[in-house]
Amino acid sequence: MRSVSVFAIALLIAFVAVAFAQEAKPPQNGPTNEKAQKTYQEGLTFAKGRRIDAALDSFKKADKQDGGHCRACQQKIVNYATQLHDWKVAEQASTELLAEASDDTEKAIAHYRFGIVLTDRGLDKHKAEDFTQAHGEMLKALALRPRFPEAVYADGRALGELKQDDAAKAQFQKFLDMAKPDDAHRPRAQRFIDEPELMRAKMAPAFTVTTIDGKNVSLDDLAGKVVLIDFWATWCGPCREALPHVHQLAKKFDGQPFVILSVSLDSDDQAWRNFVAKDEMTWLNTRDGYFKGPVATLYGVNEIPHTFTIDADGVLQEEHVGDASLEGKLKKLIARAQAMPPRQKAEPEEEN
Repeated sequence: MRSVSVFAIALLIAFVAVAFAQEAKPPQNGPTNEKAQKTYQEGLTFAKGRRIDAALDSFKKADKQDGGHCRACQQKIVNYATQLHDWKVAEQASTELLAEASDDTEKAIAHYRFGIVLTDRGLDKHKAEDFTQAHGEMLKALALRPRFPEAVYADGRALGELKQDDAAKAQFQKFLDMAKPDDAHRPRAQRFIDEPELMRAKMAPAFTVTTIDGKNVSLDDLAGKVVLIDFWATWCGPCREALPHVHQLAKKFDGQPFVILSVSLDSDDQAWRNFVAKDEMTWLNTRDGYFKGPVATLYGVNEIPHTFTIDADGVLQEEHVGDASLEGKLKKLIARAQAMPPRQKAEPEEEN
């Protein structure tokens, strides 16, 4: 499951822009060269079509045409090269972003991005020195921007991979102290504090979604249960053909520690709602909106139906494209979940 580390890190790369959106200056970082602008637009078209290799080549070319000063190009290069595990290119673009950064905010984000690349490379290559260097980059980011919760969280992950559990737990606690209440990574950080061994597991990326009936559900809310995430769409013929199998699983494991979360890639909200009601899809349902939706992007979904099986600890166990026989694996994971001791819910903090 090579993609696990990549899309886990992809979320971290994505939400740093949101973290500073209100205080950073409006970015004037696109290419200024006319040829570079055209090439950059070609890259965006390739990316929209999920042609990541071609998009990366276009952004590299655009940056070169712009004299190596296109920060928007460099940011795209870092993201796509990381997805493709082209570490040399990702590292080079990261150092270019550092060189182009003009203020403390930009420098902090550049150090953070580089740290993410190093962390992902460490997960891919199993090299401790990458995590050590990633820790150093996060410290540089935090020296420039002390209230940078994403960097604190990422530093905890790097320290966890280095098996410095006490230091990692301290960073996760620091993250909890500064992160927003609705941050999807809050439950995950608390779990890492409570169960440090999970820091080194292939955890499924954390997210929060709003279900069809308006409830907010995070992946970590489902801890203790086996979760089947099913990416599909009403317009997808193979998805509709696979739905009877999903119904069978829902019926067979009803009342057991098992949850199905269907993530629709439909762009038409009403068509999705009508289909769910007509087909009596009584399990958890949410709509992500085509392949560029946040959850589909996070999980690297390029084709459907696409399922992910997650155990009661939140560890990703299996990934399947197309209809698949899942009952045997689910039965074993559910039996293990049933044998686990009940999880203790954290007591709410008393108000002063």
